[in-house]
Amino acid sequence: MYQLDITLRRGQNLAARDRGGTSDPYVKFKLGGKEVFRSKTIHKNLNPVWEEKTCILIDNPREPLYIKVFDYDFGLQDDFIGSAFLNLASLELNRQTDVTLSLKDPHYPDHDLGNILLSVLLAPREEQREVTMLMRKSWKRSSKFQTQSLRLSDLHRKSQLWRGIVSITLIEGRELKAMDANGLSDPYVKFRLGHQKYKSKIMPKTLNPQWREQFDFHLYEERGGIIDITVWDKDAGKKDDFIGRCQVDLSTLSKEQTHKLEMPLEEGEGCLVLLVTLTASAAVTISDLSVNSLEDPKEREEILKRYSPMRMFHNMKDVGFLQVKVIRAEALMAADVTGKSDPFCVVELNNDRLLTHTVYKNLNPEWNKIFTFNVKDIHSVLEVTVYDEDRDRSADFLGKVAIPLLSIQNGEQKAYVLKNKQLTGPTKGVIYLEIDVIFNAVKASVRTLMPKEQKYIEEENRLSKQLLLRNFIRMKRCVMVLINAAYYINSCFDWDSPPRSLAAFLLFLFVVWNFELYMIPLALLLLLAWNYFLIISGKDNRQHDTVVEDMLEDEEEEDDRDDKDSEKKGFMDKLYAIQEVCVSVQNILDEVASFGERIKNTFNWTVPFLSWLAIVALCVFTVILYFIPLRYIVLVWGINKFTKKLRSPYAIDNNELLDFLSRVPSDVQVVQYHELKQDPSHSPSKRKKNNPG
Repeated sequence: MYQLDITLRRGQNLAARDRGGTSDPYVKFKLGGKEVFRSKTIHKNLNPVWEEKTCILIDNPREPLYIKVFDYDFGLQDDFIGSAFLNLASLELNRQTDVTLSLKDPHYPDHDLGNILLSVLLAPREEQREVTMLMRKSWKRSSKFQTQSLRLSDLHRKSQLWRGIVSITLIEGRELKAMDANGLSDPYVKFRLGHQKYKSKIMPKTLNPQWREQFDFHLYEERGGIIDITVWDKDAGKKDDFIGRCQVDLSTLSKEQTHKLEMPLEEGEGCLVLLVTLTASAAVTISDLSVNSLEDPKEREEILKRYSPMRMFHNMKDVGFLQVKVIRAEALMAADVTGKSDPFCVVELNNDRLLTHTVYKNLNPEWNKIFTFNVKDIHSVLEVTVYDEDRDRSADFLGKVAIPLLSIQNGEQKAYVLKNKQLTGPTKGVIYLEIDVIFNAVKASVRTLMPKEQKYIEEENRLSKQLLLRNFIRMKRCVMVLINAAYYINSCFDWDSPPRSLAAFLLFLFVVWNFELYMIPLALLLLLAWNYFLIISGKDNRQHDTVVEDMLEDEEEEDDRDDKDSEKKGFMDKLYAIQEVCVSVQNILDEVASFGERIKNTFNWTVPFLSWLAIVALCVFTVILYFIPLRYIVLVWGINKFTKKLRSPYAIDNNELLDFLSRVPSDVQVVQYHELKQDPSHSPSKRKKNNPG
């Protein structure tokens, strides 16, 4: 076993693949046919400087390292620039070596495609030495090579527990460069801090956009880190235009203070205005079962006091406390040729990700770890994913569960059947968890009316025929509900059923003659109460959505792309414009269908907390509209709207109703969060909290 330390230095005279005579290069390392490293993308540069380090475990030094360089394209496929091989057998052990590799294209061997400069060090691997394991796309993880170690290594902790939070508010852009023929641009901004990314909304036809968007990044480095910011002009049907870039060095900013920054754009014109605040780390921890906050009476009392009704207006962002015990798993899938797996667990809550240690060569691992999180939104979903560690190659997926926080039963050890990547059907194995969530209902209700936290580590949307068909069918079902309602009303006008039409006519006369505005929320309130009565009386009219579930099962696609396709050009390039339009239509269909389903699920009591919150809101609106004349309400609303920017220049616009509906799960999410019934052979015995498992 050998360890290969590589520093990717820079590229020289790379081939241009974009229309502007430049490229957006990034590098992939492959070993044994699998990707083991991918660099960041350097935009619009034929002589990029990366200075990125990685560490790879080598079984056979006679196997060459395959290096491929691509040009990133905001489209269906990235363009192939060139490739090279590094002969590891020619390297001298324990000696740093600088290597220059010439890039070649197998189809055009005579073309000069540029060079890649590396520094490499090949050394025998010590048995107990800590090494870095790579995981593709979202995040990289580190672990100590020690079988069933219950102690997380310092390197593991350092790579997973953040030191603080960076709160960023994107205010505006000033005098940006015009990229369109009309002398304007459609700008949007991309932020990147390590593996964390954020993309702003698009502001059409303006050189002085007003965004007023707020988001948070995690700080993993004590010295801060650098935020890379790029500004783009959105173009329909072709590649987006680059407007400019800038960087924010967080090490130069003082903590616990809000900084207003005016950042001039490099390689472009104009500037961005930001508000940046560095705060201390949130309460996110990893510990063994012996360290349990909720079993310590003093700590439990302190936590309960922190989220008691008496402190409902203290620190509104701190909604609650979540503790997750990851105890063990049983009957996992065998991912290795030996018939075993090396499983580890990833626990995620929004943008918070923590890992367990790896249990080697075991299909029934025991982790016995406790994770704690701050809850910012009680409507968040806890995701627990089990992977198989595969040395220096990409980790294999073994199973996943998604658990809405509002569905958690405190203090109960429960076995969850693992699902596939799409969360639509079972895979092999169960995982035993014990979860406790404590929250302040008032803070949770207020937070429901605020913008939902965006997840920064997500795969980009790709064109999918099945997904397009699924969203079309979902939207069609929502539209058909309205059409059927219209047919029903029209049948009353046509007197198809005289008793029904007579009753509808009398009801119409009564309502129109006595109508007051407060009757609208009152009618919605009665609909909620009626459905609640049906549920508690055992006459639940909600049906398990087998149509959506069947569509989701048919939609399973492979996540990995074949690099060979990236090297082929021609026909797929001609479909670039069609692809972008189809992705947009696909996403619009999803949004429209989700909106209708969320409204339906609010009245169906899919999430009782939200339905009760709707009842409270409708009661308040009913009383207000009953006692206060409409003209006064409209007057107050207008004064608030006209003076909002004067009172708070940097206020972030939001719609409370849409923010509320964003917390209600769509039919697809209901299926994904639906708990599967486990096999009787794995039926768990419910254990009390004081049972350490």
